Amino acid sequence: MKLSGGVEWSLHCCVVLSQSEGPVPTARLAELHGVSKTYLAKHLRALAHADLVNPTEGRDGGYVLTRAPEKITVLDVVQAVDGTEPAFRCTEIRQQGILAAPPEQCRSACGIAKVMADAEKAWRASLSGVTIADLAATLDLPALRKILTTPITPITP
Repeated sequence: MKLSGGVEWSLHCCVVLSQSEGPVPTARLAELHGVSKTYLAKHLRALAHADLVNPTEGRDGGYVLTRAPEKITVLDVVQAVDGTEPAFRCTEIRQQGILAAPPEQCRSACGIAKVMADAEKAWRASLSGVTIADLAATLDLPALRKILTTPITPITP
């Protein structure tokens, strides 16, 4: 499986949001992770479209989680960013070329399609068993909360 870099960025942002007492602006999330604000904004919009985060406007605007971090799984974030399509798509090449099997032998999935489907199920089950709260528990939460309460350092030319 190959996941986009946006999945990693989005998971880290969700962990940060899980520890914030209020909205965190895109600029602050980008600064905390040393990533592009523009590229991060794209992924935050995907999370908002999936109803995992909620954008707030105004002077104190930013993003907040839409539900408790115990209720958001890693799979939720992966699907919000990279979509829900399976990683493997069978194209039935067993019915093509010199080795083509007759249609009556292709009424059920072949061994390759079965093993890939089983792997996909296991992968999704594993990701759905881990929450944002679980990920947050692996961090130094007091340090993270302290950083979140520290004002953004203005960049001077």
